[in-house]
Amino acid sequence: MIDRFHEFLKALSKTDSSTPKTDVTIIFDKGNNSADNIALIDKHELHFIGALKLGEHKELALISNKDKRFVPCEKPGLESIKSFSVEKVVYGQKRHLIISYNQKLFHTQLLTVHNDIEKALQSLSELKQRLADRANGLIKGGRAPTESSVNKRCKEILKRPYLESIICKTLKPGPLLDYSLDTEELAKLSDSYLGKSIIITTRKAWQNEDIIEAYHSQYVIEHIFRSMKDRNTGSWWPLFHWTDQKIQIHGLYCTIAVLLRALIHRRVTQSGVTISPKRLLEELSEIKEVVNLYKNTRRGKKEKRHTVLTKMNEIQEHLVKIFDLKPQSDTS
Repeated sequence: MIDRFHEFLKALSKTDSSTPKTDVTIIFDKGNNSADNIALIDKHELHFIGALKLGEHKELALISNKDKRFVPCEKPGLESIKSFSVEKVVYGQKRHLIISYNQKLFHTQLLTVHNDIEKALQSLSELKQRLADRANGLIKGGRAPTESSVNKRCKEILKRPYLESIICKTLKPGPLLDYSLDTEELAKLSDSYLGKSIIITTRKAWQNEDIIEAYHSQYVIEHIFRSMKDRNTGSWWPLFHWTDQKIQIHGLYCTIAVLLRALIHRRVTQSGVTISPKRLLEELSEIKEVVNLYKNTRRGKKEKRHTVLTKMNEIQEHLVKIFDLKPQSDTS
């Protein structure tokens, strides 16, 4: 995909000799990280912004969220984020890394961890009770538990991120289970991993907050994918085709529909109206055209027609002006 994208950019820059070389930045998430992928981007000398897994760079992840190097972002929308930059050899080259801490992300992740802890402790409590009941002869039927089977079950219970380091378990002969919550480890986790991200980029000349904002802009594409799954407007589904050729054509006009919606939204935002793409389509769909017919009293004459729009709110009136949706002149 990157090879094809690179060839497209090269062809685009050659269409006009006066046009400078196209300067783009590839933005991707951690799921695309691999030595081969980064090497491919390096080969094509493309700029990129990505993110690294905290577990693969523990010395950076363990930096306290209260570290004095963190500088608050001043850009609108990034008020809850602070960051600082470092240099480190990653994927065979010295790379520019941005260490960021997001207070909103911290609260979300901390709530998730507490919910995971609560569920895990409940499951461990039930497992502990069953093992104790069997050891006391209250449960006799079924397959007897072994140390291996209990360890396997505990691993399933503690499979969520960070749980194995926060909840300590101990197996005793029987087998019997004991466990405890390591509050110090939880406090350490809260001051390091939670709320933190490591961004990697070739855009060394950019400000940290510009790099962070660009990385966060992935939500735009995510919203596009979400809208493409919408079953009401220009959707891919349901797909009433079975041959490759027809599926490709279906994909083509669905993609064209996505582009048209994007162009419509772009024109609206450029006119100064701030509105989401979904709300824009909803407002447009509420604008109805009504044709009033008046019977002509003269014989042989057609009825008169008067076309009007239904009553509109302020936003809809703006949209009518932007797209020049006024009804055509009346005909008789």
